[in-house]
Amino acid sequence: MDQISTQAQEPQKKSTFRLFLENILYIASAVVLALIVQQFIIRPFIVNGASMDPTLKTGDYLLIDEVSYRLREPERGDVVVFRSPPEPTKFFIKRIIGLPGDTVSIEGSKVTIKNAENPKGFVLSEPFITHASVNSMTVNVPTDEYFVMGDNRNGSFDSRSWGTLPKANLRGRALLRLLPLKEIDYLPGKINYE
Repeated sequence: MDQISTQAQEPQKKSTFRLFLENILYIASAVVLALIVQQFIIRPFIVNGASMDPTLKTGDYLLIDEVSYRLREPERGDVVVFRSPPEPTKFFIKRIIGLPGDTVSIEGSKVTIKNAENPKGFVLSEPFITHASVNSMTVNVPTDEYFVMGDNRNGSFDSRSWGTLPKANLRGRALLRLLPLKEIDYLPGKINYE
């Protein structure tokens, strides 16, 4: 009898070990897939600071689309996450104001864009700006660079301080706001200036 029970337990041990090994492989595959998705497709981002107030606030939980800019060029009005030129280890979140080839002129809170399509220029309509600015400057945006600003014009460390943003520094655009729940949004803050 002892011999029969030992033989009956042998397939059960193999079955348990096999099930354990399969579970480990499933978990490892899920972890690798999650890392690939986070590294190359979608990355979580938590807003920290008031530079995009009132559009985005500290604690807003976003998912950043890291694929779109490999397939198309960034657009004016996109809310983007990037490595800061003055502090490359940090990520910033701002709005694209000037595109390559644009001349961006700022007088107070009024932003005027001149480019090949609009040689006389056009003024950006930004009704969401609640914090007025006192800047006065004109910047020519080089090829493969962008002029970015926070929506809180008085509380944003942006292109007005450190210059244009190289395209290579762009990480992606804000795709989804998941928190706070009452403000879930697709392309949070995205506007069409033109």
